[in-house]
Amino acid sequence: MLWRRTNEIRKGRLAALLERWLCNGWEAMLTAVVGIAGLALEARIAGGRHTRTICGGDCGALQTSIAHAITSDCRGLISFGIAGGLAPDLRPGSCIVASSIVCGAGRLATDTAWSRNALALIPDAVHGTIAGISDAFVTHPAAKRALRVKTGALAVDNESHVVARVAAAHGLPMTAVRVVVDPAEREIPASAIAAVRADGSIDLAALARAIGRAPGELPMLVRVAIDALIGFAALLRCRRLLGSALGLPSLPGNDTSPSPNMEIPEATVWGLEGEYLERP
Repeated sequence: MLWRRTNEIRKGRLAALLERWLCNGWEAMLTAVVGIAGLALEARIAGGRHTRTICGGDCGALQTSIAHAITSDCRGLISFGIAGGLAPDLRPGSCIVASSIVCGAGRLATDTAWSRNALALIPDAVHGTIAGISDAFVTHPAAKRALRVKTGALAVDNESHVVARVAAAHGLPMTAVRVVVDPAEREIPASAIAAVRADGSIDLAALARAIGRAPGELPMLVRVAIDALIGFAALLRCRRLLGSALGLPSLPGNDTSPSPNMEIPEATVWGLEGEYLERP
C-alpha cells in the first residue's frame, strides 16, 4: 500500500512537469538561476519557475553545494536574503543590490547588467558593496562599525562572498540582493543566534532554552522579531518585483511558481511540492 502511494506521488510530480512543458515549452523546465540563502525562509521566498534555491551548511559545504547545483542550463548565481546593516542610514527593510562583494582583502565585482536590471526593478534599492563573513555573525554595533570602516560596505551577510567565488570560478554572472533586518545600531542577542540550525531552519526549542538562561535578552529579542517582520515583508516585495528569474536580464518574466526538486548534498532546496529536502 505504501509502495503504491509513493508511486502515485512520483507519477503526480512527473505529470506536473509534463503539463508545464506542454503549456510553456522547454523554457518552463529551464533552471536559469541558482539562488543562495542562509535561512530556509529566504530560500522559500527565492524559489521560482526558473530558480533553484540552496541554503544551509558552513561555507565549505555551501561552496560544494553550489558547485553541484550548476548544470548546463545555469545562467547565473544570486545571493538573496536578509543582511545586517552597516551603513547607519539603512533601516529595516532597506534593499541593497550589490556593486561588489568584499571578504578580507579580496573584492569581486557583481555582474553590471544584472545589478542594473535589479536596481531598475526595485526602484528604492540602493547600490553598494556587501561584506561577506565566514562562519560568524556580526551581532554587536561596535563590530558593525569596525567592519563598515574597514570595508566601506553597506551591509554584511554570510553567503555572498561564497557565491561570488563560485561564480568567478565557473565564469558565471553573479549578483546579490539583500534586505536589511538589523540596522547598524541594533545588537542581536545570543538567544536569536542560538535558534538558527546549520541547515538554515529555526529551532524554537533552542530559542526557548536560550531565553530561559538569559531572560534579560527578551526585550532585545522582541525588537529583533519586529525588525525581522519588516525585513521579510520587504524581501517578499523584492522577490515579486524581480520576477521569475530574480532579475536576470536574459530571461524576463514574473511567474514565481516553484521550481522542480533537485537533491543537493549538505543543502536545503525549495522544490515543486513546497517541501524542503534536508541532507545531513
